[in-house]
Amino acid sequence: MNLIRILGVAAWAATPFALAQPADTVASPDGKLAVTVASADNGTITYGISRDGKPVLGGSALGLVFDGADLASKLTPEGSTAPQRVTDNYELVSGKRRHVSYAANERTWRYVNPARQALAVTFRVSNDGVAFRYQASGDKLAFRTEATTFALPAGSKAWLQPMSVAKTGYQRTNPSYEEHYRMDIPVGTASPLAAGWVFPALFRTGDTWVALTEAGMDGSFHASRLQADSPGGVYRIGGPAPEETYTNGALLASSQGSMTTPWRVLAIGSLATVVDSTLGTDLAAPAPAQIPAWVKPGHSSWSWAILKDDFTNFDTQKQFIDYAAAMKWDYTLVDAYWDKKIGYDKLKALATYATSKNIGLLAWYNSAGAWNDTDMTPRDRMLTHESRVAEFKRLREMGVKGIKVDFFGGDGQSMIRYYTEILKDAYDAQLLVNFHGATLPRGWSRTWPNLLTAEAVRGFEFTTFTQEDQDAIAPHAAMLPFTRNLFDPMDFTPLAFGDIPKIRRTTRNGFELAESVLFVSGIQHFAEIPQGMAPVPEYVKALLRDLPRSWDDSRFIAGVPGQYAVIARKAGNSWYVAGINAQDTEQALALDLSFIQGAGQLVTDGAGERQFSKAALSAGKSVGIKVKAKSGFVAVFN
Repeated sequence: MNLIRILGVAAWAATPFALAQPADTVASPDGKLAVTVASADNGTITYGISRDGKPVLGGSALGLVFDGADLASKLTPEGSTAPQRVTDNYELVSGKRRHVSYAANERTWRYVNPARQALAVTFRVSNDGVAFRYQASGDKLAFRTEATTFALPAGSKAWLQPMSVAKTGYQRTNPSYEEHYRMDIPVGTASPLAAGWVFPALFRTGDTWVALTEAGMDGSFHASRLQADSPGGVYRIGGPAPEETYTNGALLASSQGSMTTPWRVLAIGSLATVVDSTLGTDLAAPAPAQIPAWVKPGHSSWSWAILKDDFTNFDTQKQFIDYAAAMKWDYTLVDAYWDKKIGYDKLKALATYATSKNIGLLAWYNSAGAWNDTDMTPRDRMLTHESRVAEFKRLREMGVKGIKVDFFGGDGQSMIRYYTEILKDAYDAQLLVNFHGATLPRGWSRTWPNLLTAEAVRGFEFTTFTQEDQDAIAPHAAMLPFTRNLFDPMDFTPLAFGDIPKIRRTTRNGFELAESVLFVSGIQHFAEIPQGMAPVPEYVKALLRDLPRSWDDSRFIAGVPGQYAVIARKAGNSWYVAGINAQDTEQALALDLSFIQGAGQLVTDGAGERQFSKAALSAGKSVGIKVKAKSGFVAVFN
């Protein structure tokens, strides 16, 4: 431990942010990551992170400020706990692996201000990253600002999504985490939108990657983001805009006596270490009980993605139930305006028909109150506990299996509580949940296993709106395994093999197929309609019929954010290896598949972009695959 401590302090001293003050350290179980905490003469506290003795974050600020309680300056140290091991084992319904183990070393530093108000900072350091959170105490704590910063070394690069400005966009529905990423930009680059940058935020310094997010959101705290300006590569935690609240609800956290913040989470290491990390759920609160039998991941048909509102009618939805049954999928999603265009009685008839086909029915709802101008219905049924309980009871009696709730209002504390209240009431009613027009889930799929997926992404539907979004889709999709889908299930809603009305598709069929494996979602809503699926070769349909509903394990194989990605996912004894090439030129890959035994089948493009081909493929140390521009593949090893 002494050697680890010396390495951590040495790395701190080597940075331009060094302070000639007492410092202390906690290291990861393998000793490769170290966090160093220091106090300055003015009573501020800072931390730094090193990997293998090299700086990852320089002196970065810590602290919180409340009304009448400054816990970011003039702080006096009151000691720290000895490092202790923290371990956890848990199960996920929808994630990159089913059974997850977590181990970290934890240490807490305690401080008081001149008024004897207290702040504790707890760090947990695992082999794949660092997490920390605050505990504050005082008579009344009304949150105002967070001093937390993340100081990236000079020369670092960033892959970031701008935070959309509240009350902009379609019917004033922003923010919904639906912007395009800025890729490989110098740290310190200002966001093009004043609201800042969303989580997860991805950085590279030297050969070390850092993915920054937060977890542990129980509804008592607002959600955060990174501020728009980061001079010198120092990123600051920012909070929601005043408009991001439930009607008449609180914007920022407050409490009486004590307050615990969410975890600030940094996955750190090689790109493989970061992509394989589960820290976003490791630091989330455990589920209230074992995963219940009625929580069933699956695949779903969905008419709206390509056909839009006019086809939310009884006959079309019945056809999509038949489509789901023919594809041996599990669900059919009935989207907006079903209450007006189908009605409750006929929705019940659809649910009954779906059950006869072994298909579960999912129904769309508008979450909105006064915070936006959407008129899509059903509306207002989610707004209170009483109305939710009544609506959920009705749905269960009709045989509906789950809900899709859309058009939330941002990240204020009252809005975050609204999400968690919907999840709890739906859990009690045994209903599955899909959030759309929504915030990043931040580990909720562990806490509430009935949350099988959430949007919070510029998904497939945008590529059906404008050619501009279609033209940008390949590099955007190649960002998602490294950022949005890194820790949380993502309802991107792939894929399309046929035509999209008024849009010229820019990706090849192999790219579209690969998304079904690359993108993790507890319910994978497939956008393709029966007419587009009909001419697809039987071996492709068979792949989509047999595609696992959840993954036992995942392994990053190769990739560069925004350029290409190859990931292997395991279910039972089968491995599915999927890759996409978002670049404008063909890429020859040499993949290490030595962890897989035997031969498999490679499915990719044919001669044309709307065609497919299949071939035998043997696993090994260096497996060569050529991937055409804007194309992809899936290889299955049983």
